[in-house]
Amino acid sequence: MVSILLMIVTALVSYAFVDIIGYQVVALVLLLVVSVLAMLFDIYPVLLTSFLSALIWNYFFIPPIFTFHIGTPQDVLMFLMYFVIALINAVLTFKIREFEGKSRDKEEKEKTINLYNTLLNSLSHELRTPISAIISAVDIIEDNDNNLTDQNRRDLVSEIKIAGLRLNQQVENLLSMSRFQAGLLKPRLDWCDINEMIFTVIKKYEDEDSHKIIFEADEHLPLLKLDGMFVAQILQNLITNALHHTPAKTKVSIEANFIHDNLVLMVTDNGPGFPPEEINFVFDRFYKLRRSTAGGTGLGLSIVKGFTEALNGKIKLENLLGGGAKFNIEIPAESSHINESDNE
Repeated sequence: MVSILLMIVTALVSYAFVDIIGYQVVALVLLLVVSVLAMLFDIYPVLLTSFLSALIWNYFFIPPIFTFHIGTPQDVLMFLMYFVIALINAVLTFKIREFEGKSRDKEEKEKTINLYNTLLNSLSHELRTPISAIISAVDIIEDNDNNLTDQNRRDLVSEIKIAGLRLNQQVENLLSMSRFQAGLLKPRLDWCDINEMIFTVIKKYEDEDSHKIIFEADEHLPLLKLDGMFVAQILQNLITNALHHTPAKTKVSIEANFIHDNLVLMVTDNGPGFPPEEINFVFDRFYKLRRSTAGGTGLGLSIVKGFTEALNGKIKLENLLGGGAKFNIEIPAESSHINESDNE
């Protein structure tokens, strides 16, 4: 219907100016419309439009008009050439579109295969390491249960917990990336106590002895309407990234504020920071710092960026002058003034 309507409108406009441009030029205008339609629609409406354009040109424009009779042999030859060219033009344009579509599909498939190959190769080590640690600790407990001291058991249980947390983090990243690829991750907004959420995330790292995580709750921070799971995942990935890529005894500080209708999260550390030439690439999928000796899939920070953008937020990374790195995240959120009312 769109094709036919566009052809009719073109014919009406051409008919109004036929005395100025001539009926031969009208043929070129109609061919142009057929070409445009061939780039937009399927082959069948384009073929129908090509056939219709030939009939319209013959009936309304080739002398004698308002009849399918053609007065001169030259016009007969021109009409036949128009009809053939219109059909060929429609078919060739459609075939080109079809070929380009297949090429794009092939490229997308190759990208998807490369993506999952890279992901599986990266995860092969990252998943094997915590699983091996868990199995080894369980085997030791089973084989030497009577000979283990209470401290030995606590150490083994701690190793299992740390390995389980690392395994869970990798699985969450894998699931999150798969959902991002499929476009399934949609934020679910609800009222959230940011202080409580941050303490819940930090509690997962309570057995982490090599680093110190610092957070001072802001009692005046209002309840915010956002997706708490998204924000928790952002914070968890930033903390994990800091723990994996900074030396022992490094401090990781977390600060939360509500400024100009935005939740502002700042995660800083006093480690070595990021190489300046690589800062622009750290949020790319599977990107790992060249000099990094730590493991990882290279998904953590890309997922942080994905969750932040899903919440219509912005993230910025910068090195601190005194050493270390700072992640600054701003997420727009509706606030509740319950806390302010209680204080009043």
